[in-house]
Amino acid sequence: MPLNDLHGRTHKSLRISIVDKCDLRCTYCMPEDQHFLRREELMTRAEIATIARLFVDRYGISKIRLTGGEPLLRPDVVDIVRDLKALGVQLGMTTNAVSLHKFADGLKEAGLESLNVSLDTFDAERFKRISRRDHYEQVWHNILAAYDKGIRVKLNMVVMRGVNEDEILRFVELTQHRAMHVRFIEFMPFAGNHWGRERVYTYAEMLGHIGSVHSYEKLSDDVHSTAKAYRVPGWLGTFAVISTVTEPFCGNCDRLRLTAEGKMRNCLFAREETDLLSALRRGDDIDPLIEANVLAKHAMLGGLPQFKPEAQEEVLHDLSVRPMVSIGG
Repeated sequence: MPLNDLHGRTHKSLRISIVDKCDLRCTYCMPEDQHFLRREELMTRAEIATIARLFVDRYGISKIRLTGGEPLLRPDVVDIVRDLKALGVQLGMTTNAVSLHKFADGLKEAGLESLNVSLDTFDAERFKRISRRDHYEQVWHNILAAYDKGIRVKLNMVVMRGVNEDEILRFVELTQHRAMHVRFIEFMPFAGNHWGRERVYTYAEMLGHIGSVHSYEKLSDDVHSTAKAYRVPGWLGTFAVISTVTEPFCGNCDRLRLTAEGKMRNCLFAREETDLLSALRRGDDIDPLIEANVLAKHAMLGGLPQFKPEAQEEVLHDLSVRPMVSIGG
């Protein structure tokens, strides 16, 4: 049976976080005082497969993306990919690519189809400041190696005013000779990331900046796409903008999320969660929990007010209680 919410949306996509730790400590997603789960609190490989199979077989989920934290910190990540691919879904992963060289061949063999790689700068010193780690050269080498292996690569750049907006054109120009997809993401509010509306470089500003140098054409977006896609005519790759803050895509969102400790979230900004893992370990039927969680989904932004550029006060950052690293992007 389909998973429908009260706003007429049918949910087909599931993001599964498999670990809450990360080997980068990016300033916009991980507070300095982050506390991590104990191993026994995390879903096991078998529990991930059991819950995922229920979503696929009973509720028609057709897309799964593995996230974290950093999913490549799980030593059994290739086995998890193999388990989920056996369910017949479209399967992707979001990674920072620090350890990708250790797993790329195994992931491709196991059936992984695409990688969303977080990269916010091409400058090594700026990378160190943002991530608090000196891994730029390794990350960029791993991205190119994965691309050369034939893995579909999307680059995710969180654009922050006064931090990296001056690199937008360089990211767009990456698509001239490589069939990569670059996605620019508006800086979103989460616990501990020092969000402020003055740091949001907006969707409109991004397009204006790109258009001042390059002509571009609008591409057709999937009805459930989170991104508005474009292409510079004649270039191999594409670019897109995820305008979560200034132009939310909530009306057509078909995504659900499962945190590393097995708690279900019906929105990235949700303040409520449903504990599926504890119920599963007790031997309870988790179907009613899943269905109730979906029915409780808000129409927009997890019930938060929409961003208003002219507002003098902004409350979004006060209402997000989990840092991004513990949610799963």
